[in-house]
Amino acid sequence: MEEEMADIQITQLETAAIFKKTNLPVTLKFENVVYKIKPKKEGLFNSSSKPEEEKIILKGITGIVFPGEMLAMLGPSGSGKTTLLTGLGGRLSGRLAGSITYNGKPFTNAMKRYTGFVTQDDILYPHLTVTETLVFTALLRLPKTLSHEEKVVHAEAVISQLGLTKCKDSIIGGPLLRGISGGERKRVSIGQEMLINPSLLFLDEPTSGLDSTTAQKIVSTLWELVKGGRTIVMTIHQPSSRLFYMFHKVLLLSEGNPLYFGRGEDAMGYFSSIGYSPLVAMNPSDFLLDLANGVLDDPQEDQASVKQTLVTAFKTDLLDSVKEELRKFDDQQVHEKSHKGKFSQWSNTWWQQFSVLFRRGMKERKHESFSGLKIGQVLVVAFLCGLLWWQSKDIQDQIGLMFFYSGFWGFYPLFQAIFTFPQERMMLEKERSSGMYRLSSYFMSRTVGDLPMELVLPTIFVIITYWIAGLKPFALNFFSTLFTLLFSVLVSHGLGLALGALVMDQKSATILGSVIMLSFTLAGGYYVHHVPSFIAWIKYISISQYTFKLLIGSQFEAGETYTCGINTTCYVEDFPAIKSVGIGDKAISVVALAIMLVAYRLLAYVALMRIGVTKK
Repeated sequence: MEEEMADIQITQLETAAIFKKTNLPVTLKFENVVYKIKPKKEGLFNSSSKPEEEKIILKGITGIVFPGEMLAMLGPSGSGKTTLLTGLGGRLSGRLAGSITYNGKPFTNAMKRYTGFVTQDDILYPHLTVTETLVFTALLRLPKTLSHEEKVVHAEAVISQLGLTKCKDSIIGGPLLRGISGGERKRVSIGQEMLINPSLLFLDEPTSGLDSTTAQKIVSTLWELVKGGRTIVMTIHQPSSRLFYMFHKVLLLSEGNPLYFGRGEDAMGYFSSIGYSPLVAMNPSDFLLDLANGVLDDPQEDQASVKQTLVTAFKTDLLDSVKEELRKFDDQQVHEKSHKGKFSQWSNTWWQQFSVLFRRGMKERKHESFSGLKIGQVLVVAFLCGLLWWQSKDIQDQIGLMFFYSGFWGFYPLFQAIFTFPQERMMLEKERSSGMYRLSSYFMSRTVGDLPMELVLPTIFVIITYWIAGLKPFALNFFSTLFTLLFSVLVSHGLGLALGALVMDQKSATILGSVIMLSFTLAGGYYVHHVPSFIAWIKYISISQYTFKLLIGSQFEAGETYTCGINTTCYVEDFPAIKSVGIGDKAISVVALAIMLVAYRLLAYVALMRIGVTKK
């Protein structure tokens, strides 16, 4: 036992030591970076003959950051800080020009393994604890050469390194769920990237919304990480004086133009040398932001002319020295030190990713999936139906119940599924852009994870209503009804997934889903028996129509009779509601639903392929 404890302690010490030094020092070099976008047309009838002018977001940014240095990008809102950071992190889509190299090479899958990116918003699952969040991330991002226990030890080492030990068993929380503090959430986000021991770490406003003391702790943590030979680049909005002087280099931006690039401690001296110095002692970052906005102590000065003067001064006084620093950097020396091993695109196997994502999804969604509200809703509707159709022997009533089955269990799973992907879009974008897992493993884990509640609730519903309503008391009829309904639920759920993935907006997807399902219901063969030929095609793609036909087939067979008058019997296939949809050709309905089941989910998968992928 003592030997095992000693082994664990040695492993923890070795793991902690890993984070003290990076495996591959990375020099980030960017030269004349320009980013353009085409403005979107406003309005449906905006038909201008003039070609649209491209909007330039970044206007020739140049700089270099060496291992062991921390670069802070300052500037007012809209200056292009986040755009530049995203571009340097290899996550920017659109027209990005210029040269961005990492140890003299362009961004690759291999470099992605050494790169961490912390977004401004902490995108975390609210119901998971700090430990669970980091352990699941470790299981997904660390290579398969490490065992499960070693990955857990890595996560625990990060928790210790970032000072999260006190809150490691607390849930993350959210807007309506109390959890850890904002500073702790930010450290958890940083911890997720630290798990891979990154050589290059990007952070988008890591101190945003935090008090000065908490911000100081965050930057102090990053300062310790820099000592291990890491390259850290961050955007930051109005840091305190203490924080400002912790930055090795500062890049000041204004409307996409660079106004300063160099050592943080030299910034005030540079602006003083070109005639801009504060009248009173003040926070350097406040003064720099005033300059970036064109605001001086003299109100007579025009803001636009001040900005233009500063841009011109940078080009004449600073740009040459920055380019000289780039020229001094010898790419060849770094090439020799670069890691020459080949990387597979994924850290883990498909099955490992699937199992981890499945367990994480079940932990996070158990509060939502097995909520008392959903169960109560289905139970109330089930007993209400049972009472309304109490031991009904009338053929019209029984057919009405079958159609209600197809209608209710068409709409209910559709609207449950529509919200699935829009709610997880930000998480999916974050994790896919980090190369954390295959889309197929995520999609399958989500599909399988949703099956229990997809199938349990309609099963309970059928068990209650079937026997109370007095439908045929035979096992074959019961299971035929049950399996038909479950089949229909899976198809409707697939349609909801596809709509949500295509539109990615909950409100728009809900409206679209309502219109589509209502069209399917109206063409289902219950309300309208003689559909005009020019619109009859809807019934061939209607989930409700095929489900209704199979449900009728589960209760009635050709040749059966029913009482249609005094001492008169008629064949069930001649009953108007049954005659309009037919009682045979069950195989066609099964095949049609099977095609829809596959097609809708395939459509959802294809629609998700665009999420989290940088377009070139």
